[in-house]
Amino acid sequence: MSLLVVGSVAYDNIETPTERRDDVLGGSALHFSFAATFFSPVQLVAVVGGDWRKEDTQLLESRGVDTTGLEVQPNGKTFRWTGRYRENMDDRDTLETQLNVLGDFEPKLPETYRRSQFVFLANGSTKTQLKVLEQTQGADLVVADTMNLWINVERDLLLELLQKIDGLMLNDSEAKQLTGEINTLTAARKVLELGPKFVVIKKGEHGAIFISQYDIYLIPAFPTEQLVEPTGAGDTFAGGMMGYIAQQGKSDGETIRQAIAYGAIVASFQVEGFGAERLLQISKADIDERLEKFRRMIGF
Repeated sequence: MSLLVVGSVAYDNIETPTERRDDVLGGSALHFSFAATFFSPVQLVAVVGGDWRKEDTQLLESRGVDTTGLEVQPNGKTFRWTGRYRENMDDRDTLETQLNVLGDFEPKLPETYRRSQFVFLANGSTKTQLKVLEQTQGADLVVADTMNLWINVERDLLLELLQKIDGLMLNDSEAKQLTGEINTLTAARKVLELGPKFVVIKKGEHGAIFISQYDIYLIPAFPTEQLVEPTGAGDTFAGGMMGYIAQQGKSDGETIRQAIAYGAIVASFQVEGFGAERLLQISKADIDERLEKFRRMIGF
């Protein structure tokens, strides 16, 4: 089944308490794509500059990513982010953000992408997300991610978006910010009143909560002792989830429950390396093996 993602592709400079790496492949759409292609091919829409390496396009394509929608602006520069993680690896400081070509990106979906059955609007400007929806037709499932920045500066547009999507992903503090509620579950229910059929609250090392009008369940994070750096873990979680849904070709409650578990497992590999390097080292069999361990851990 066809799976479309629209978001950012970037080069990141990342510093942890023990190591620094520069020009690491990053961006919401890239992390999503590497995770989703364990389950389903991906149609990618993003923009890069003239500094984008051709071998990175080849890498994406080798993993099952259709890069027809990857726009290259040869006179511009690719989006770049520089960040430093603190000792606890939960908190980080953004040292520099260079939007570059991403700053005025207006996505143009290739004709073959416009009837994608499953659509993920990765974290980015709400204006961009709405422009994508204007170009899609008859999707079975549309899920969006957002963050505190867009809640602050594009609130009215975000409220408009929520009327047009099936699912929303955000973390607990963002859900509280959007709704003004202080309790996570109350905030999630308030988000449902704004339009989506379901909400996924990302809670980092504490897993995720799924809530709809009829269901609520918690998926814990898989415990890992090899935390290297967590950039892109949320996007990877979304990629695993949406990739599994696209593979199954349906989005009923049981499928989404299984999809969220897969998302948690793929994200647990993501944090074991810089950027996407760990995902490039594993196979679907590794994911399935860890999922089975996960089942045994949480069974009672």
